[in-house]
Amino acid sequence: MAARLACPYCYETFTAREIGFRCSTRLSRNGRQCTPERDPVLAERMGKRGELGPVFSTGDGRHPRAACPRCGDESTYRICPVCHSTLPVQFGKLEHKLIAMVGAKASGKTVYMTVLLHELMNRVGARLGASLMASDDATMQRFDSEYQETLYRKGQLPSGTRRAGAGDNRVDPLVFRFGLGRGRFYGSRPRHSVLSFFDTAGENFNSRESIELNTRYLAHADGIILILDPLQMPGARALVRPGTVLPGSDGVDAPGNALNRVTNMLLAQRKGGGTGLITTPIAVVFAKLDALWDTLDAGSPLRAHPPAGDRFDTGDSLDVHEEVRRLLKEWEGVPIDQNLEHNYRRYRYFGVSALGNSPTADTRVAPTGIQPYRVTDPLLWLLSEFGSVPRRGRG
Repeated sequence: MAARLACPYCYETFTAREIGFRCSTRLSRNGRQCTPERDPVLAERMGKRGELGPVFSTGDGRHPRAACPRCGDESTYRICPVCHSTLPVQFGKLEHKLIAMVGAKASGKTVYMTVLLHELMNRVGARLGASLMASDDATMQRFDSEYQETLYRKGQLPSGTRRAGAGDNRVDPLVFRFGLGRGRFYGSRPRHSVLSFFDTAGENFNSRESIELNTRYLAHADGIILILDPLQMPGARALVRPGTVLPGSDGVDAPGNALNRVTNMLLAQRKGGGTGLITTPIAVVFAKLDALWDTLDAGSPLRAHPPAGDRFDTGDSLDVHEEVRRLLKEWEGVPIDQNLEHNYRRYRYFGVSALGNSPTADTRVAPTGIQPYRVTDPLLWLLSEFGSVPRRGRG
């Protein structure tokens, strides 16, 4: 049976043979040229209503190029057979990993994702000898104008993510190509992975029905990053640094409930009604850790930066994991640990701070600027589990 691929834009699955093509609308050698036209599938599935080249199928989309049957020009634009989005270059040839990033309302997920990707493009990417580049023009433009521009250049926290309604099937993920440079780990050829992030609204995780409607990508995710806000936990909320702006409680779901609903959704998606542990690795990330630094012991691993080097340090990661597990008892989060222990085969705790300091009361970055702490650890752990990033230390 042919392996199935998951589209990084709509998260539906298909075989490589089913991949379609879109005409480039260039003038062909024989003098014919296709006229751009509206694509009703792309409009309905992704909300894109412009005119593009006509779609065609060859019966075998494994080839990198195909001749348009109307004009004869050769096209390299391969498209998803379900949503008609243009697939990344070398899709199906590269390692393909879908990373689902989820979190409840006001958990800081959008800020975290922005800083994570910025760090991989810059400081941490240089340390690892890695690169992160947008796989399409839409990702490049949206990440720069809607995410980096707001947070890094304007110093303003983003407003809440748009909530998808029942009649809105649009999925607007950010799709990147992650490359690990040539060197002693992988020989002379660099390794590349396709990473797809869907910044869904936190409200979409406030009920079982909205999860099933808006986040089908969870079912096909290779790894999950779950963002939880300790400031929404009663035990931690009482310990925060004086002056910290606390999240409101209106419409905010408890962190444990967000995990419960994601777990139920993954269990419901099992093929054949299996009853074993969930095999999808999940990184459980407690954000906004800067508000709780004063309560940590001097020797806490959460007070130290990760070891330098170009490998993921598993020993350091396990130390952080055990420290967060200990803190969950203080934060009244033991049910979270029980859920993970009884339902997941691979999970890891992380403590991060995307900004380094609490934002101001008017939702601006603190005057000290953005000083991220351990934001890349969760993604690097997942990539190390896939074998995409080298690691060292005890496993």
